[in-house]
Amino acid sequence: MLKHDLLTLIEKKRAELIQVALINGLSSTVAIKYSQELDNLLNEYNRVFIKKMQTQH
Repeated sequence: MLKHDLLTLIEKKRAELIQVALINGLSSTVAIKYSQELDNLLNEYNRVFIKKMQTQH
């Protein structure tokens, strides 16, 4: 996956999480689901792009 595409997905998921949390509360099942999905995307970004940059130095 391209860096730009992954960042776009992260921003979209973050916006969705904010909306869901405003409507249902941060501890709602749906907000937790979105939060976990966002965590997975952030972990993927870190694994692919951040760690790769660290190993290149």
